[in-house]
Amino acid sequence: MKKGTKLIKEPVMKRTLALLTLALILLSFFSFAQNPQGSLTGKIADTQGKPFEGATVSLLKAADSTLVKTISTDKSGQFRFDELPAGNYLIKSTAVGFQTSFQPVPVATGAVSLPELRLTATSRELNAVTVTARKPFIEQKIDRTIVNVDAAVTNVGATALEVLEKSPGVMIDKDGNISLKGKQGVMVMMDGKPTYLTGDQLTNLLKTMPASALDQIEIITNPSAKYDAAGNSGIINIKTKKNKQKGFNGSVTANYGQGYYWKTNNSFNLNYRTGKVNLFANGGYSVWNGFQTLDINRKYKDASSKALTAIFDQTSHMKNENTNYNLKLGADYYLTNKTTLGFVFNGSISPEKQTGNNTSYLMSPASVTDSIIYSASNTKDNWKNKSINLNLRHQFDSLGKELTADVDYVSYGSKSQQYFDNTTYDAQWNEKYTESLKGYLPVDISIYSAKVDYTMPLGKGGKLETGLKGSYVNTDNEANYYNLENNNWVTDYGKTNHFQYKEKIMAGYVNYNIQLKKWGIQTGLRYEHTNYTGDQFGNPTRKDSSFSRTYGNLFPTIFVSYAANDKNTFAVSLGRRIDRPAYQDLNPFMFFLDKFTYGSGNPYLQPQFTQNVELTHTYKGWLTTTLNYSHTKDLFTETFQQDGYATIVRQGNIGSRDNAGLAMSAQIPVRKWWTAILYGNYSYSVFKGQLYGEPIEVEAGNLTFNVNNQFKFNKGWSAELSGWYRTKGVEGQIVIMPMGAASAGLSKQVLKGKGSVKLNVRDIFYTQQAKGDINFQTTEAHFRNSRDSRVANISFVYRFGKPLKDARQRRNTGGAGDEQNRVKMGGNN
Repeated sequence: MKKGTKLIKEPVMKRTLALLTLALILLSFFSFAQNPQGSLTGKIADTQGKPFEGATVSLLKAADSTLVKTISTDKSGQFRFDELPAGNYLIKSTAVGFQTSFQPVPVATGAVSLPELRLTATSRELNAVTVTARKPFIEQKIDRTIVNVDAAVTNVGATALEVLEKSPGVMIDKDGNISLKGKQGVMVMMDGKPTYLTGDQLTNLLKTMPASALDQIEIITNPSAKYDAAGNSGIINIKTKKNKQKGFNGSVTANYGQGYYWKTNNSFNLNYRTGKVNLFANGGYSVWNGFQTLDINRKYKDASSKALTAIFDQTSHMKNENTNYNLKLGADYYLTNKTTLGFVFNGSISPEKQTGNNTSYLMSPASVTDSIIYSASNTKDNWKNKSINLNLRHQFDSLGKELTADVDYVSYGSKSQQYFDNTTYDAQWNEKYTESLKGYLPVDISIYSAKVDYTMPLGKGGKLETGLKGSYVNTDNEANYYNLENNNWVTDYGKTNHFQYKEKIMAGYVNYNIQLKKWGIQTGLRYEHTNYTGDQFGNPTRKDSSFSRTYGNLFPTIFVSYAANDKNTFAVSLGRRIDRPAYQDLNPFMFFLDKFTYGSGNPYLQPQFTQNVELTHTYKGWLTTTLNYSHTKDLFTETFQQDGYATIVRQGNIGSRDNAGLAMSAQIPVRKWWTAILYGNYSYSVFKGQLYGEPIEVEAGNLTFNVNNQFKFNKGWSAELSGWYRTKGVEGQIVIMPMGAASAGLSKQVLKGKGSVKLNVRDIFYTQQAKGDINFQTTEAHFRNSRDSRVANISFVYRFGKPLKDARQRRNTGGAGDEQNRVKMGGNN
């Protein structure tokens, strides 16, 4: 890279054309929704007139009883349907143990308020209840996007990582890192709680978690002050399944997948609720066999003349065998009508085996082979993860005043054993010498956290939220390497290291929101104080070293919405976010990847801060357009440094990034039986800074499309045809070539709606392959990464259960799996 030059700068005409294309798509969407719209509100009570919380309210078309939307009543028994086309509807009200109620209602332009509806208890035992109404795959809220995992047939047999990959605005890079709307730095949460994992550890967790264990994925690009401030591009909250129905009920799922290698995902979901006790259990067993092929071509140049000095060509083949056992157990005890105590345990064991071979050719500038290195590797990992949550919820009154508290302990542990044989040959494949290396890499991560939140309703529709949180992270990472010398294993102190990292974060927030007629206002302020210490223990060849830092930051947020009329809703949000370096990225020691590639940490890595602003427009509830801009300072990203013929990969602060984007999502009812869900995002990023003494000025645009077609036929048949595509883009020093995938699936309800059989094929055309270029210092590199992504799946799901007589549903927010439901920000509550 020449000093001061721009690696990539797309022509203005290309950017203009891309934006014009999106504008034309936007205009074409408007032709699908021209009917006047209105809103519908109501309240449900029992026979004594008490508000009925948790009743299911379904909106049906009066002409043919087609389901339009299903929601649940809130604490005051109220429900609301917005953005309804004019027409005649039926309100269907149901609850286990109560008679179903139907209420016809016409809707025109404007607001319709129904008189109070009352449910009457049934006088006999009910048979098993089968829910056949399907949630939409994508729900677009004013402040978040919700992905209902089971609604997509092609999610059958997938992992949590693969479900994320096809979610709107989400991209997974070649190393499994997650970005949102073209920006890296995403906070991934599980049931409303941070995972505290990044990089390989987070990827390992998500790729071993079956999609059958997931309920929803919430994508929040500008969270409120109630959330942790980490994640400069936003939060992805993965919500696991938890049944709230009274009685004994559940489901089992069996799946078989065939790619190049076979795979299976199997799970069960059980729930028993009666009286004051709710018990639930989820478990799963999965096997994932796959492969990865990585081709890298590097060209080395003279630093002064830029003349070609050598060529390095490398091909790696790896086979992965991963098994996962997971179990979730929980209990809620309703101490009184106002107080709930909860307990949740999560555990998983993931043994993994990886075998591989690597052939590297070192050639002259004329492509004449000088030497060949053949490497064989064998790696065994055994991840053991567990977490325990204790929670409390107390409601002071029926107006919304409540106190919640959570205490969590999370543990991640891994025992990794590595073995490498590196044999060097001459150009004619005559063996010159062999080097053998083995490694033992134990990792232990312990996380402790406690939080308390208080919500208090204020006059005139206002609400005040405040809370405190403290977390403590302790990580212990060892890398013990040994060389084979004269048939004896001798410690390699150049590669052996021991690193400990401790981090404490104390936080407090206050958040206020109010609805003033057409205006919705929410503003908040969060303070986080961070203290961390890293200790690199020495060995006979190097001394101990340590580093520490303490800092505090304020994170203001503001969210304003305006319902201009029945067709148009506008919103603007502003916020400040932080991304702290992963603790393993602060380890200053260099660790072994292969003979020509090393990883290294950076103890001087600083956190990055991002200012976000987002404008959103929703038209008739089916089309959402978002403009966003962000500025990040002290941006850190993956960097590459050349040391002889070896490449050193580490995180580094390279300067600043400005990112602007336009996103559009639409749900188009093409036909009565066909719904098209479209998502497009165009982002343009500018990177400026210094790296290894050279100036960087990189700018490029990226366009991403997601298309999901949902088909519903008679007699329980449904189908899906979906795909995603992204154009060329930039990730720091890396230029990523275009890539995408297409998938299709078919589903059939069986056993009177209690079961379903699903078939799908993912990545039909085998196009989900990462390719790109990396140009740094005196090296030009090109890579191609392919894996076992084309998979055909067949699965069977069976639902069973029998509710109790006179069982009344109530909203259960006691367990860790429902912590997110306590956040009243327009989510899926």
